[in-house]
Amino acid sequence: MLNLSNILSLSRAIFALAFLQESIWLRLLAIGLAMVSDFFDGFLARRQGNSTQIGAILDPIMDKFFVLFVAGVLFVEGSLPALGLLALFSRDIALCLFGLFLLIVGGWKGYVCRAIWWGKLTTVAQFIFLIGLTVGWFFPLWSYWIFVAMGGLALIELVIRYYKSD
Repeated sequence: MLNLSNILSLSRAIFALAFLQESIWLRLLAIGLAMVSDFFDGFLARRQGNSTQIGAILDPIMDKFFVLFVAGVLFVEGSLPALGLLALFSRDIALCLFGLFLLIVGGWKGYVCRAIWWGKLTTVAQFIFLIGLTVGWFFPLWSYWIFVAMGGLALIELVIRYYKSD
């Protein structure tokens, strides 16, 4: 079902494409609008009582698409090192590992996808790094280990939540 919340989620694809512009101000605007849409899609869905399973899947996919697209542009332009790019996606690697865990233990049936605290925190940190890289800040390679740690904590949170739901 396409509702306002889902439209806001989908808007992040347009904002990602806007990042192809070379203007720093347009790029910052794209990141800012993506952040605002990320906040309001979930807020409106909960407030209006129209949360959907499609929205629960679409929102994180569009977050990941936006970050992947923007980080890819910054990587190609030389603003983001390869190891930094990989580290930015540590949470997503953790999600894949959790999916593998669910497959192994037979836990996919009945599993409900929901946002996790470390996932939200990682998204905020990713947006901060993307803003910084866009304006030319240099982040030392060690600072990207923050994302590796958050990815590990996201995996732990998912596993704990899985066992608590039994």
